[in-house]
Amino acid sequence: MEVLLLLWVFLLGLVFGSFFNVVIYRLPRQMSLLRPGSACPHCGHRLTVSELVPALSFLWQKGRCRECRGQISWRYPLVEFVTGLGFVAIALKQSTIPEVMAGLVFFSLLAVLALIDLEHKVLPNVLTVPGIILGLLFALLGWTTPFGTSVIGAATGFLLIFIIALLSRGGMGMGDAKLMSMIGAFLGWKSVFFVLFGASLLGSIVGIIYLYLTKQGRRTPLPFGPFLATAALVIYFMA
Repeated sequence: MEVLLLLWVFLLGLVFGSFFNVVIYRLPRQMSLLRPGSACPHCGHRLTVSELVPALSFLWQKGRCRECRGQISWRYPLVEFVTGLGFVAIALKQSTIPEVMAGLVFFSLLAVLALIDLEHKVLPNVLTVPGIILGLLFALLGWTTPFGTSVIGAATGFLLIFIIALLSRGGMGMGDAKLMSMIGAFLGWKSVFFVLFGASLLGSIVGIIYLYLTKQGRRTPLPFGPFLATAALVIYFMA
C-alpha cells in the first residue's frame, strides 16, 4: 500500500511539474497561465492530449515537436521528473498530511522561483509575497515551525538580505529579500542563517566555475535565488 501511495505521489508530482513549466515560461512574460492552451514555442502548434503526458511525451517524440520538428528543451521533462521525486521525498519525510501539504507548497514555490530567476533574473512578487503569507499561515496552524519563530524568521530573512543589498550596492535585490523572508517564514529564524551561509558558499563555488568556463568577468551578474532555494531545501530535509 505504501509503495502504491508513493507512486501516486510521484505521478502527482509529474502533473504539477508540467504545470510549473507553464508558470516558469509564462509568468515572467506576463502571459495568462490558462489561455491559450500549451503550444510549441517554435511553430505555435497546439499540443494534443497525447503530447501533454508529463515526461513520457518528450521521450516518445524524441524531444522534438511533432509538427515542425523543433527541439524541445530538456528542462521540461527534467522539471517534471525532479518535481515527482521532490514530492515523494517530502511524503517520506513528513508524518502528517498537513505537514506534507506545507512541504509541497514550500518545495513548489522554491522550484518555480529558482528557475524563473535562473532564466530571467527576477523573483516575481506574485509568488514571493503569497509565499510569505502562506508560510506564516501554516505556522499559525501548527503545520510547520512555531508561529513566533516563523514571524521572526520572515523579518530576519528580509532584513538580512536588505542590509546586504544596501552594502553591496545592487549585488542583491528586493526579490532576494522577499524570497529569504518566505524561507524564514517556513523554516524559522535560526534556519535563515544556515540558508544564507549555504547559499553564499554554493553561489561562490558555482560562480567561480561558471565564470572560468565562460571566460566572463567578475562583474557578470548571477542570480542568487537558485542558491537560496537549493540551500533552503537542503536545510528543510536535514531538519
